[in-house]
Amino acid sequence: MNVLPLIEAKRDGGILSNGQIRDLIAATTRGAIPDYQLAALLMAIYFRGLDGHETRALTGAMRDSGDVLLFPKDSARPVVDKHSTGGIGDKVSLPLAPLLACLGFRVPMISGRGLGITGGTLDKLDSIPGFRSRLSAEEIVQQVQAVGCVICGQTETMCPADRQLYSLGDVTGTVPSIPLITASILSKKLSEGIEALLLDVKFGCAAFMPTLEQARTLAQSMTAIASESGVRTRALLTDMNTPLGRATGNWLEVKESLQCLEGTGPADLLELVVDCAAHLLVLTRKADDLDSARAQAHQALVSGAPRRKWDEMLRAQGADLDAFLTKLRRDHTAPELVELLAPADGYLARADARIIGEVVRDLGGGRMTQESAIDFEVGVDQIRALGEPIQAGAALCRIHARTPEQARQAKQLLAAAFSISPSPPQPSLRVVEVM
Repeated sequence: MNVLPLIEAKRDGGILSNGQIRDLIAATTRGAIPDYQLAALLMAIYFRGLDGHETRALTGAMRDSGDVLLFPKDSARPVVDKHSTGGIGDKVSLPLAPLLACLGFRVPMISGRGLGITGGTLDKLDSIPGFRSRLSAEEIVQQVQAVGCVICGQTETMCPADRQLYSLGDVTGTVPSIPLITASILSKKLSEGIEALLLDVKFGCAAFMPTLEQARTLAQSMTAIASESGVRTRALLTDMNTPLGRATGNWLEVKESLQCLEGTGPADLLELVVDCAAHLLVLTRKADDLDSARAQAHQALVSGAPRRKWDEMLRAQGADLDAFLTKLRRDHTAPELVELLAPADGYLARADARIIGEVVRDLGGGRMTQESAIDFEVGVDQIRALGEPIQAGAALCRIHARTPEQARQAKQLLAAAFSISPSPPQPSLRVVEVM
């Protein structure tokens, strides 16, 4: 394929046809286009953009570049999923998948790994002894049909074009393009064969989209394209200036997810998990309104069934449940545990999610490159909630580190993440807007 006319057309602000986009993606999947020409096209798209028709064509072509999961028709068990744009302490997927399965959904949750300060769902699950996050398409369908849910990685045959374009975008500085983000996220979600999708689009100091306006723009793009593709879709715009829950770091977040499934997790995490389930209940007409849907989701969560479903999912994916439970009983699995103490009395007015995320990454809990090794045991937990009264000398958080020197450096950096005020701060919402 001669891709030069497409580069020139997009460079000059032209519109690419559906056929051109499909031919481009087919040639990309075959490896028939040099990286330097794909990089040039990505840069042209970054500056010139894609309109709605082009974005939908690109999303569909990328979805169809590989296998699409096929599930038997079953109106009583809709196939649904949730996607988050990523944040600090965002472990919603872990308790949500088994909760949704208990609410009568089928959940083929294809997830990713973390890069930089943003944690990856698969990295959290890989901290569980024996857990298999790499499954074939056939295994995914079989487990979803039998168990109701799966959380695993993208197979080699799902959306191969996205894998190629994303890796190039990462090294050419074109990832922040709204159309390219939309196509990348939705091509993978649409390849799951889902009927409904909930998007959690985060904004704030530790989010991919720093402002509410930018998050709204991305949410509008994704909801429009997904809906036009036949998937009932809704987006939550959520605040990521403060960590979600009270723990960050792979194993620590698994432990907190279990607390959520047992009804004892942090209030903000429990609320967001229930909200995600409630919106999917309404989207699939399993509930008439959000109030009744929240009540239904909450009742299911506290029933204990999702906790048992979690064990069933882990067992199906090879986890050693005895080793898992033994590990859970330990207060900490990293060698060093130190506390960061409050310097004064007052109320917690700030817990900067970006600084906390950077500290966890530097401890070894995050990646600088896709090839970086992850230390599953390090992190920060028992983070105080905003507005909570604090006494001088009380712990603001705990640091789980590999060495005393790492703990010392983390403690020094974390001191800048917290602020204490003499009066309670104004309460803030986690879910700011629904689209």
